[in-house]
Amino acid sequence: MDLSKNTVLITGGASGIGLALAVRFQAAGSNVIICGRRADKLAEAKAAHPTLHTHVADIASPRGRQDLVQWAGREFPSLNVLVNNAGIQRRLQLAENEPWEETHQELAANLEAPIHLSRLFIPHIVKQPSPAIVNVTSGLAFTPLAGVPIYCATKAALHSFTLSLRHQLKNTPIQVIEIIPPAVDTDLGGPGLHTFGVNVNDFADDVMAKVAAGAVEAAHTFAEQSSKASRAELDAMFQRMNQ
Repeated sequence: MDLSKNTVLITGGASGIGLALAVRFQAAGSNVIICGRRADKLAEAKAAHPTLHTHVADIASPRGRQDLVQWAGREFPSLNVLVNNAGIQRRLQLAENEPWEETHQELAANLEAPIHLSRLFIPHIVKQPSPAIVNVTSGLAFTPLAGVPIYCATKAALHSFTLSLRHQLKNTPIQVIEIIPPAVDTDLGGPGLHTFGVNVNDFADDVMAKVAAGAVEAAHTFAEQSSKASRAELDAMFQRMNQ
């Protein structure tokens, strides 16, 4: 994928992996829009990277997704790349009772949103030069961490959806790319929970270089191992991770 001369929309782009990808698309010569729920975080990203475009959007709701597509198509008619990056990761015990809406919000942000946004944007981006849909999944799609069960399940489902989307769009100009992170030192799930993870800039440099070189699956460190592992290797990884 040519990283330059695109108009790129990145969900959850105000911090973490989303912002790291945004900065690299921008450095390569693309026009980048980041969206998220929190105006303050978008303002911080804009202050650090003044040429980024920002937009407050709630992609966890169908109406919010539809509004985002309408706004983006109107304000950035050359939009040709969608990056489905936004996500929620919650630690929970499945045997404990909680309001269903808390689980549904995680499902909506992590899975409903990328499926819905992909389908909503296809009619627009298919008409643009070099169109692409980039889905950010996780190494946990292949080897789940049982303490974050909904997150892992949504990422496994998004990996599956990405394979089907790529197959269905194979006769169109739209390229479908999957970025597969390991644990990355970001604030996903809350500050300080992923300090053991890889450096976000090292991760982004590696996967973006792979995407630029033509990879349709770009994974890093542990995620690269898990995404290519045999069933026996995955079972062993699961046992180690969930001792």
